[in-house]
Amino acid sequence: MQAFENSVQMLQVAAEAAVDKGGEDLVALDVSQPLPLVDIFLLVTGNSERNVAAIADEVEDRLLEAGHRRVRREGRAEARWVLLDFGDLIVHVFHSEERTYYGLERLWKDCPIVPIEVAETAERS
Repeated sequence: MQAFENSVQMLQVAAEAAVDKGGEDLVALDVSQPLPLVDIFLLVTGNSERNVAAIADEVEDRLLEAGHRRVRREGRAEARWVLLDFGDLIVHVFHSEERTYYGLERLWKDCPIVPIEVAETAERS
């Protein structure tokens, strides 16, 4: 259970960073049952390639500052779907068109949603 609590803490850092850069429609899914090596997927939408890149950069910076190690990053050059793999937490930052097209929420619909609590200050930024 301790490992999942760490994943939830990572989720909170990532969610606040995403919201601070204009991320929308945040959804966190507990994928620990079907994927034993990952606890949570965080899905975030940006409204342009520039916004997607800014969200991904901010999430990555904040998680690194918090002491978490990035395993992999993909898609940053195109900034249509950026995947940030931090081991127990994988952050998917989508352009709105890609999010609709790939429909990860539909693919993982049987996974429970993890509540996200974003601070008021983050929502206003």
